[in-house]
Amino acid sequence: MAGYVIAVTRQQYLLAYEVTRDLPLKYEQIKTPLAERQAPVLAAEKKLVIVSIMRAGQGILDGMLRLIPSARVGHIGLYRDPTTLITVEYYFKLPHDTEDRDMILADPMIATGNSAIAAVDRLKQTNPKSLKLVCLLAAPEGIENFHSHHPDVPIYTAGVDDKLDEHGYIIPGLGDAGDRLFGTK
Repeated sequence: MAGYVIAVTRQQYLLAYEVTRDLPLKYEQIKTPLAERQAPVLAAEKKLVIVSIMRAGQGILDGMLRLIPSARVGHIGLYRDPTTLITVEYYFKLPHDTEDRDMILADPMIATGNSAIAAVDRLKQTNPKSLKLVCLLAAPEGIENFHSHHPDVPIYTAGVDDKLDEHGYIIPGLGDAGDRLFGTK
C-alpha cells in the first residue's frame, strides 16, 4: 500500500504542474541566501479550489496541496450503484464565492465517466471561473462519454488504458483506487 501512495503522490506533482500551467503568475520579492530577486508565483493561488471526489480523490488532493498549499478545498461524495452504474451523490461542500475561482476536480479514475459527469454538473451550478478534471487513469469510453457531456472541460491524465469490462472497470486498470489508497477491500 505504501508504494501505491508514494506513486500516486509523485504522479500528482506532475499532474499539478500540467493542470496549473496556464494559470496567471505574478512576481514577488523573495530572499535567497545570497540575494533578493523577483520570483514567479501563482497569481490566484488562494482563488484556486481543488475538489476531491470522496474518498479516492483524497490521494490526488493530498499531492496537489503539497505543491499548492493555500488552495481551497471542496468535496463531493459520490458512489456508483453497482447494478445500474448510475452515480449517486451523498455529500457536497465547497468554499464560498466559487464564481471567482478556478476549480480542479480530482477523480483518480475515469472509467465510465459517469461520476466525473455528475461532479462537473454540480460544480457548474456554482459558476466557477474555470474548471479542469485531473485523474491518474482513464478508459477511452469514459473520456468519450465525459466529453460528450462536457466538451469544454479539459482532462489531465497520467494514462489511458485499453477499455472497460462488462462491469465498467478499467482494463488492465489499477483496481479500486480508494481501496488501494486506504488499504481496504
